[in-house]
Amino acid sequence: MPDTSPFAIPGPELWSLLGWEPDARQLQQLIDLQQLLQDWNSRVNLTRLVEGEDFWIAQVLDSLWPLLPELKSPDTPRRCIDVGTGGGFPGLAVAIALPGAEVTLVDSVGRKTAAVDAMAKSLGLGQRVLVRTERVERTGQDPRCRGTFDLAMARAVGAAPVVAEYLVPLLRQGGEALLYRGRWNESDEAELQSALRLLKARSLCLQRMELPSQRGSRTLIRLGPDGATPGKYPRATGLPTKMPLGVQDDDSRS
Repeated sequence: MPDTSPFAIPGPELWSLLGWEPDARQLQQLIDLQQLLQDWNSRVNLTRLVEGEDFWIAQVLDSLWPLLPELKSPDTPRRCIDVGTGGGFPGLAVAIALPGAEVTLVDSVGRKTAAVDAMAKSLGLGQRVLVRTERVERTGQDPRCRGTFDLAMARAVGAAPVVAEYLVPLLRQGGEALLYRGRWNESDEAELQSALRLLKARSLCLQRMELPSQRGSRTLIRLGPDGATPGKYPRATGLPTKMPLGVQDDDSRS
């Protein structure tokens, strides 16, 4: 049966919920992105979220709702980075919605980055989208990336302390990290705050959203640097995941 949900297509219900509406070119790019994702997904296992509501709610809406402040000034020059981009989200949606932004997409899986790079070029975003195939621990220690981004974001990458260690070192002073989370509780908050103390960063705000069609609760935590991130962060490849900051009793082993 065809999907008759109003959120299965890019209609007014979707944009009203988001609080932003694409112009004609952006809308066509998003529609083209869905088609490209479907085509590439038949060759490379990028994501199962490519049809109807799966795409427009769980990919587009879920990528863009945390950026409502930035969507109010879309042409402002910004350097953005999407860590663990997978099939290109939130990064490609952000690049479409913020035409003033330069967006770097990072993933360690070459077949995924090849597909994402091809999709970006097909959408006419090749001049503003850079794709890097590497572990983010290396990205965070690269002088060309460390401390240079206005926005660093990650969706469905790992636990909050792990993601904070990935993102905070990438921020310039005044930049912000966007942690896309699901449900959030006091234990999650305590672990994150312990990690932020080590990273010399702080929480700026917390926002929540209930996605339509019973797609679940979402939480966004914005972080900002309180000073220069200590040089040892991010730690060597694999350590942030194996020994999350704020979860260990003693950081001396890092």
